[in-house]
Amino acid sequence: MAPLVFITGASSGIGQALAWRFYQAGYDLALVARRSEATLEWVQVQGISAARCRVYNADVADSSSIVAAGQQCINQQGLPAVVIANAGISIGMDTAVRSDLDVMANTFATNNVGLAATFHPFIEGMSRRGSGTLVGIGSVAGIRGLPGHGAYCASKAAVIAYCECLRGELRSSGVRVVTICPGYIDTPLTRRNRYSMPFLMPVDKFAQQAMSAIVAGATYCVIPWQMGIVAKLLRMLPNALFDKALAGRPRKHRVDET
Repeated sequence: MAPLVFITGASSGIGQALAWRFYQAGYDLALVARRSEATLEWVQVQGISAARCRVYNADVADSSSIVAAGQQCINQQGLPAVVIANAGISIGMDTAVRSDLDVMANTFATNNVGLAATFHPFIEGMSRRGSGTLVGIGSVAGIRGLPGHGAYCASKAAVIAYCECLRGELRSSGVRVVTICPGYIDTPLTRRNRYSMPFLMPVDKFAQQAMSAIVAGATYCVIPWQMGIVAKLLRMLPNALFDKALAGRPRKHRVDET
């Protein structure tokens, strides 16, 4: 029986690339997306066997919705070997703008509460079975705060810390927790960025390396590796130098600029 991978945010970008990579490696797919019709169309275009794939419609920002999708997956396809909480949003914010506080709340609801809700339906069963892998998609942006990225950077820092907490909690259960931190990956989400993106990586290459790290049992991995070095150096920079280095850097689009 083929192993099963459950992936959120599977309608485009990293989620879609991971789905294709795992499918090629022999995994059955449980794909979750708000745009489920687009995901179904992609499945058909790729020639993915209907017997090896199901698509679930859910909004990760709605805990009841994503928990229900997880329970449907268990009922219809069985308990996954791997769960990848990939769905996330990235929108610029300005704390001086009242409406941007709602942007921050929605970002946390998706990137953080949504991640925990994605894992929730599977933890008890995986712990009973004594095996399974939960994967949180963080970001290099979670390592230091970038001007104009308050919501996104804070949410991804929280993803890194949460996955570390969960890893410790599940240490004796046989369930592994993996944190993958992408740098700049060429996806529809990043193509609109108005600042330079060093070491920009094709999404299919990222998916290959991410899958290798997941299967190998890495607990934490930055992809591409060059961004891991950059992140460590930035973390070491004194605040005054870090602030000076980022002075005048273009900021991420806010909602009313999209």
